[in-house]
Amino acid sequence: MSPGERKYAVGFIGIGKMGLPMATRIATHGYPVHACDASAAALKAIGAVSGVKASASLADIGRNCEVVILMLPDSAVVKQVLFGDNDGLAAHLKKGAVIIDMSSSDPSVTRKLGPRLQLSGVDFIDAPVSGGVKRAVDGSLAIMAGGEPAVIARVKPLFLTMGKSIVETGMLGSGHAMKALNNYVSAAGLLAACEALKVGADFGIAPDKIVAVLNASTGKNNSTENKLMQFIVSGLFNSGFSLGLMKKDINIATDLAKRLGSDTLLGEVLLKSWADAEAKLTGAADHTEIYRMLERNAGGAKKTPAK
Repeated sequence: MSPGERKYAVGFIGIGKMGLPMATRIATHGYPVHACDASAAALKAIGAVSGVKASASLADIGRNCEVVILMLPDSAVVKQVLFGDNDGLAAHLKKGAVIIDMSSSDPSVTRKLGPRLQLSGVDFIDAPVSGGVKRAVDGSLAIMAGGEPAVIARVKPLFLTMGKSIVETGMLGSGHAMKALNNYVSAAGLLAACEALKVGADFGIAPDKIVAVLNASTGKNNSTENKLMQFIVSGLFNSGFSLGLMKKDINIATDLAKRLGSDTLLGEVLLKSWADAEAKLTGAADHTEIYRMLERNAGGAKKTPAK
């Protein structure tokens, strides 16, 4: 935090794999943080961070915080936290408060929530992130922010505690739309990279050589650089992003396309691939385990390519 910058209290709801390092970064920069999660273990973990007060009460968050960040599984949970049975977070917020939904939410739902909150004098913006746990820890996340520019400007110093690239995407909901579209592209790149890895390995090419060629050539993408060797060839499958969440984001992207009358030629293929993987591996499996589905579909016994 720069000298003279006002240190308003920040509520952080959703202390998961991403939420924990993000909330920690905020506290490290001098903002008083009030954290809330349904998990006692999550509250214990964040409560050990200096500058963070763990709270099990949404009312406490609303009374004490000027800005509240939501890092939740989906739009259904966001709505429940905000409004519940007429006694959610929104009922306890002061006029002028800002809610930032950094979850991977449905943009159509986000657009409906904004006007509802505005009736109570509460501002609402969407600002999902990309970069995974590693970049959440080092504060280099990409943040895509949708909503009123003046509101985004008000909380931009807060964003800079968590991310290095802040892109203002336009109207409310545009950040969530871009998050889903980004993950749609990421899912396509991962599936193609995994298929190339398997075919190359079946042909007899060493996995490290396959990855080296891809990364030196036009096939390079985020998955070839940051996932193949690290999580698939290694057999770790622990990138920190679940298969179920990837499937959810693909679904949001394809639904958005349908509502707009746009064609996504790869959309149904991607959705089917991740739906099949979720059914066989469970949604809790790491998204890099999509590679294991290729082995199963081929009837192979190997779980990872031979190093």
